[in-house]
Amino acid sequence: MAGVSLRALDKSYGALRIVKGIDLEIADGEFVVFVGPSGCGKSTTLRMVAGLETITGGEVRIGDRVVNRLAPRERDIAMVFQDYALYPHKTVRENMGFSLKVRGIAAGEAATRVDEAANMLGISHLLDRRPGQLSGGQRQRVAMGRAIVRRPQVFLFDEPLSNLDAKLRGQVRTEIKKLHQTIGTTIIYVTHDQVEAMTLADRIVILRGGEIEQVGTPDEVYNHPASVFVGGFVGSPAMNFARAKADRDNLVFANGDCLPLSAIRAAGHAGAIDGREFIVGIRPEHFSASASDVALTCHVQVVEPLGSDTLVHFAVGNETLTARMPPETRVKAGETLKIGVDPAKIHLFDAATERAVQ
Repeated sequence: MAGVSLRALDKSYGALRIVKGIDLEIADGEFVVFVGPSGCGKSTTLRMVAGLETITGGEVRIGDRVVNRLAPRERDIAMVFQDYALYPHKTVRENMGFSLKVRGIAAGEAATRVDEAANMLGISHLLDRRPGQLSGGQRQRVAMGRAIVRRPQVFLFDEPLSNLDAKLRGQVRTEIKKLHQTIGTTIIYVTHDQVEAMTLADRIVILRGGEIEQVGTPDEVYNHPASVFVGGFVGSPAMNFARAKADRDNLVFANGDCLPLSAIRAAGHAGAIDGREFIVGIRPEHFSASASDVALTCHVQVVEPLGSDTLVHFAVGNETLTARMPPETRVKAGETLKIGVDPAKIHLFDAATERAVQ
């Protein structure tokens, strides 16, 4: 196993700069997920670590080696792609053991490794089948098994679940988590799905426009987003945002509703300054059906009962917000009501920079 270090990592295609000086230290055995919207540079960064993209600037270290000029096969990494990349004419056993055969591993040792990996992934009964006889989830397990048998220093996953349906994604995601807990090898995993990022990662790296927006544990990026972008990207339904201005003792919204600054300051936002404009962030689950001194007047637009909870979409002035309520909540579209807000869970972002206010 080995850690991975990215230092001032850069990638350009002509005048187009895709990755912009990324610095990141990944510890030995850590599970790090790169997440962000399409075009943010996450897959390009992964491919530079793998050696599948040339590096324009900076360096990649795997363990104590700078690997910029090493071919992929010399980096001691294994990569799992979204399209499986299996040989259709070979059996599962042959697919999983092919790289070992190429590297000259003895047949007995190769067979042992394949059997161990197949048992770990629950595909021992599939070893004599060919890829065309497998489901999408089974093929992805074979692709993972092919990577495991190599016993690399680092595993790289490039959106491995994107071709699976929702149920299979959940199942394979659980298997990847168990895999890491079992083998403890460093994993770098790329996805656009923030649910995958939250459930899998030791740390999440959120990318935007080729730069790191925030790095932190799932708890840190969810509860302490560094920017409006992070707050809106992580969480489902997304964080709500509304503009407001600090005016003496209140945070005043466009519709005239006020939240007392004393309660917000007491919850830790000592930096709120009179006259300053903010983007206020509130997660859907931090509203309450019972009105309190810290409450907003809302006009209910749509109610979505989901069984485990109820989503209430409502307007505060010109802003549309969403509240996650208990399943027994009884409100109807068209109603006007007061909805409580937990002051300890209010996020303040500077209106100009969209960065978090401490």
